[in-house]
Amino acid sequence: MSAEHTAREKRRELRSYLVGFVLAVILTAVAFLVVAAGLPTMTAYGVIAVTALVQVVVHFRFFLHITLKRSTRDDLQLILFTTLIIGLMAGGTIWILDNLHHRMM
Repeated sequence: MSAEHTAREKRRELRSYLVGFVLAVILTAVAFLVVAAGLPTMTAYGVIAVTALVQVVVHFRFFLHITLKRSTRDDLQLILFTTLIIGLMAGGTIWILDNLHHRMM
């Protein structure tokens, strides 16, 4: 591997981090602006949820370098499965606590 090739790879990686950083800042600013603007609650929740999901994708793509390419697809599947398990655990806990709350009232 030549020094020029290595320098080119470093520039590409730095550009990827900078693009990811700028996108993450913009998405965070959008969420803050929605709250600061005082939009209706359900609209604000929807916009914040969408920006949060987009930000997760930005972090996967630009910071964790996980894409749909063949070599990183296993990592993506592992992350998605972990997300599923955490979602099931959190959802089940909320469901059980809500059920207990209704039984106590």
